[in-house]
Amino acid sequence: MTRFDADTPTERRKLFADAVTAHRTRGSAFLTIEAAPPETPAFDPDGDDEDEEDEPQPWLQFAEKTFNLDTTDDELDRVKGLVDEFPEFRIEDLESPDTAEGTNVRISARSDANRLADFADRVFQEVYEREADYRAWVVAV
Repeated sequence: MTRFDADTPTERRKLFADAVTAHRTRGSAFLTIEAAPPETPAFDPDGDDEDEEDEPQPWLQFAEKTFNLDTTDDELDRVKGLVDEFPEFRIEDLESPDTAEGTNVRISARSDANRLADFADRVFQEVYEREADYRAWVVAV
């Protein structure tokens, strides 16, 4: 791979498909995609000094036909709805440790690179509620 980020739906899906192909070709342990923090206005009229860049950003891992992601309760409901739209995908495991806020979700995903890329992009937009022009990074292959 020669590029590692994209910020349009078409380019992100191509990037994700290329990353899945590289992951499979290399036999790497996993592939990780992260969403960049949302753009923040230069001036916050509400006076809210909370810095979104300091907050953890959404991520998605793929390894051996399995997606792995962390969700809040609301995000978990949205990911369940999204998985329903992909009949070849199944939620295999939900883990909610007492020491963590939220749920780790493992989804079996047996499909081609383009279908996996479509799902990954929709996770960021529909589950994590990123805008259509969000920037994603492939941070590990």
